[in-house]
Amino acid sequence: MALPPPDPQFVLRGTGAAVHTLHFSCGGPEPDIPLLFSGSENGFIHVWNLKTRRVDTALDGHGRKSVCCVKTMGGKDRLLSQGRDQRICLWDLAEGRTSVTDSVFTEHVGFCRCSLLQVAQGRWLMAMAARSLEEVQILELPSKTSVCTLKPEVGAKLGMPMCLKLWQPSCGSQPVLLAGYEDGSVVLWNVSMGKALSRLICHQEPVMSLDFDSEKAKGISGSSEKVLSIWSLNEQQNLQVYKTHELINAGISDITIRPDKKILATAGWDHRIRIFGWKKLKPLAVLDYHTAAAHCVSFSEHSSPRDRLLAAGSRDQRISVWSIYAQT
Repeated sequence: MALPPPDPQFVLRGTGAAVHTLHFSCGGPEPDIPLLFSGSENGFIHVWNLKTRRVDTALDGHGRKSVCCVKTMGGKDRLLSQGRDQRICLWDLAEGRTSVTDSVFTEHVGFCRCSLLQVAQGRWLMAMAARSLEEVQILELPSKTSVCTLKPEVGAKLGMPMCLKLWQPSCGSQPVLLAGYEDGSVVLWNVSMGKALSRLICHQEPVMSLDFDSEKAKGISGSSEKVLSIWSLNEQQNLQVYKTHELINAGISDITIRPDKKILATAGWDHRIRIFGWKKLKPLAVLDYHTAAAHCVSFSEHSSPRDRLLAAGSRDQRISVWSIYAQT
C-alpha cells in the first residue's frame, strides 16, 4: 500500500501576496546559511533564512509590480529578478547590501520568465521574451550585449513565448534554447546561429512550463490542459513525443526536475503539488496543503541528500517546504 503523503516540514508566511517564484541557495559549505528567495505579486523579493525560518531581507525593486523570476548568479550575493514592470534587475547583496546595480528593460508585458545559463566564470547568457510578440532575445550578462534575436519563420504563428530553458549539450559546446509557445509547440533553437532546429506540437493549449534533462536528452512540459507531455531529442536535433501522462485536474503552472534527475515536481491549478519518478513518470505523491493555485516549485541543491528540500509557492500567500527524500 502507498504511504500517505507527508505534511510540510514547515510553512513560511508573511509575503503579504501571492508567491510566483522560488529559488534556493543552499549549496555553500558551513557556516553558510541556507537561503530561499521568493518573489511575490506585490513586487517584493523576500530572502528567507532556512535556519530561523524567517525573512532576513525584503527587496523592493519592481515598483510594486509582480515578481515572476528570481535566480542567483554564481552565489547568494548576486541576484537576478524579473518583474511585470518590464524590468530585469541585477542585485548586489554582499555584506548586507540591497542595491540594484544594473537593469534591463524588457519591453515585454507577458508572463514569460527569463532563463539564465553560465557560459564562463562571471559570464552568463540570458534568454528573455522580446518586445515583438513572437521573438526571444538573447543577451550576455553582465555586459548586456545582444547576442541574437530568435525570430520564428514568417507564417509560423507560434504566438508569444511562454517559457524558456537555455542549456549547453556539453562543456564548450554551442548553447541551445528550448522555448514553449502560445500555440502549444516547443521549439529548439541554436543560439549562436539564431536558427530553429526543430519544432514539436506538444499541447493543444499554451505551454505554461517546461524543464529538460540534458543527460537523458528528454524534457517535459505542461499547459492549461490535463496532459503532461514528455519528449525527447535525438542525435539529429529533432524533438519527438516520447509519451504523455493524463492528469486528473487541468492546469500546470510550473514543472521542475530535481537536480539528481530522479524525480520531478509539478505545481497545479488544483492547489496540489505532484511528485513523479522521472524515469517512467510514475506518480509518487500528491502534496495537498495549499488552498489556492500553486504557482511555483523549486528543489534545493544541498550537498547532502538528507538535507534537500522542495518548496512550493501559492496564490494563498504561503510557501510550503517539504522533505520528501526519505520517500524517494
